[in-house]
Amino acid sequence: MKTETEAIPTISSSNGLPILKELTKQRSLLAGLEAMHKELGNIFEISMPGFKPIVLSGPEVAREILVTQRFQFTWRNDGDPVTRLLRHGLLVEDGEFHDTLRGYMQPALQRSRTNNYLPVMLACTNRVLESWEDGSTKDMLVEMRKLALMILMEALFSVDIAPDLPRLWGSILKVLRYISPGLWLINSKFPRPGYRNSINKLDEYLYAIISERRQKGDDKEDMLADLINQESMDDDLIRDQMLTMLIAGHDTSTALLSWALYLLGRHPEVMKRARDEVDTVMGTDEPTLTKVNQLHFVEQIIKEALRLFPPIHVGNRITNVDQNLAGCPVPKGSRVMLSYYLTHRDEQHWEQAERFNPDRFDRQTNHERSSYSYLPFGGGPRNCIGAAFAQIESRVVLARILQDFDLNLISQSVTKHMGATLEPSPGVLMRLQKRDHVK
Repeated sequence: MKTETEAIPTISSSNGLPILKELTKQRSLLAGLEAMHKELGNIFEISMPGFKPIVLSGPEVAREILVTQRFQFTWRNDGDPVTRLLRHGLLVEDGEFHDTLRGYMQPALQRSRTNNYLPVMLACTNRVLESWEDGSTKDMLVEMRKLALMILMEALFSVDIAPDLPRLWGSILKVLRYISPGLWLINSKFPRPGYRNSINKLDEYLYAIISERRQKGDDKEDMLADLINQESMDDDLIRDQMLTMLIAGHDTSTALLSWALYLLGRHPEVMKRARDEVDTVMGTDEPTLTKVNQLHFVEQIIKEALRLFPPIHVGNRITNVDQNLAGCPVPKGSRVMLSYYLTHRDEQHWEQAERFNPDRFDRQTNHERSSYSYLPFGGGPRNCIGAAFAQIESRVVLARILQDFDLNLISQSVTKHMGATLEPSPGVLMRLQKRDHVK
């Protein structure tokens, strides 16, 4: 007969020294998390001085955190760099204030308006592709970052960032490093020199955009106009939302597109199928919304890339009450990390989970799986506000690339880097060959 103590599940704990070692080297931590998950299961604690997060994965606990028990968590942690950077941005606010901000920003990202951004997405993509010389080698991580920044700023804020990218590029990368996992996890006072100058440079850029728009008082229909038209939104709050979108919005698209191109390069047979579909649906015509929506295999590739390499690979929360997760007691004030990466590779829910197989998302095949086993855009009421935008953007970009170029992957040795998003490191080098109809 079990005693009362024995009947209560407990959270397994793992020595965090291997994680600490990897943090100091700034390498991917995923291998360590995968090993712990394999040994300890879907809920475990990483035990390090000053840093004892509880890591969870699996659809059942994801549903608890994202839906049924969502009010028992807060997103904001004033000690984290992302909060210091975004201040009162949408991603780091809770409760009614978050809902208010989301209400102001959501209209610009609803599917009906997102579809209207296709000309912007197409124009920016063409602009980048025109700079690709036949036979040249490009790092797709760099190229997709450039493109994602151009699309986001033009679509949501009606700003052409391209002329300013040379002077802003270093600051953007430094700010991304500022919020990436590092030694600040175990010591919030860990020195990070030079970041303030980069943040100031981005602030100066964004405040100038806000000031110019207020002075012009134009009638543009974009997110910036929606924010300025709200009496409760001063320049500081608008800056916080713009920086949130600039950083989070472009970096997730960068990661998705880079991984998708890497996977296509690693699997030439899949690339051929995708190129054949693009040729059949679009020919040499530019994409239209109708044609983009017919690229079903390209969509499958994107979904599979998101499964294997979810850009937001972990969701951080702080418990605001004592509670139970996966049947285990979790005290108030605990840092909880919901691993989308581990959830997406759970063999209980994904056959041959480590294998790249776009056909698992074939619409004609009825794949039954838990709705919370696939969470590339999170889930519940606080799912990614830009999900519809990202889905059409990725299809437009990949379709145009495949339409005009044959790609040959040069950098076969690519690792998973846990930065602000999960990105390919050190990059995705590809040799570009213009197809006959564009030479």
